[in-house]
Amino acid sequence: MSTTTTVTTTAAQPITADTILRLFPDIDTTSEALSGHDEEQIRLMDEVCIVLDEDDMPIGQASKKLCHLMTNIDKGLLHRAFSVFLFNDQNELLLQQRASEKITFPDMWTNTCCSHPLGIPGETGSNLPDAVMGVKRAAQRKLDHELGIKTEQVPIEKFRFLTRIHYKAPSDGKWGEHEIDYILFIKANVDLNPSPNEVQATQYVSPDRLKQLFEDPSLKFTPWFKLICNSFLFEWWAHLNSGLEKYMNEEKIHRM
Repeated sequence: MSTTTTVTTTAAQPITADTILRLFPDIDTTSEALSGHDEEQIRLMDEVCIVLDEDDMPIGQASKKLCHLMTNIDKGLLHRAFSVFLFNDQNELLLQQRASEKITFPDMWTNTCCSHPLGIPGETGSNLPDAVMGVKRAAQRKLDHELGIKTEQVPIEKFRFLTRIHYKAPSDGKWGEHEIDYILFIKANVDLNPSPNEVQATQYVSPDRLKQLFEDPSLKFTPWFKLICNSFLFEWWAHLNSGLEKYMNEEKIHRM
């Protein structure tokens, strides 16, 4: 006589606007996960990010805290982001070193500005043109907040949208990134007044100088910046003055 064992499996619940907070319960800013961090950076973790499906369609909103916890990232929580690459009239790229106070990826060198459009009017968008406009507005906001670059020095019409990358990267085991990242180029001469709570150093680099910096073992770089550099940046950079148009407004999402 044989016996049959039945195994019942439960399908993972889809992430929707209605299920986000049930699947990913919010944490208080006094939680152990944020213990010991800078008060201003903790406050910024309450900002509301745009939660996405893997096709970059908004499906809801969640706090920056929720979106950057690795326990949630490992369950599929994905949000929208942008990376700005600002060049001066010598075609040098402005880099920043993230402040020690940053909760994710502190002290690392990265591209000019990396942040998130928020779930607020003017920065959202469910189709590509609206989403691109939203991230450009968010880029203006964060260039001012982090680097003190005034909006009039980086007008919307000067930003060039290239493409989107989808990547996942841990920071310290507790925090990380899981983003669809919009890549923005802008060529502008700007005045810098960095916020010390956001940025500890800046420098302009040529392509050759950036490659030299990558060889310095004492320097650390954010994972998204290294991904973009290794896959795309130097080719785009070579066409900054002529031919960049063929790389712009790409609809494909690159999975990294």
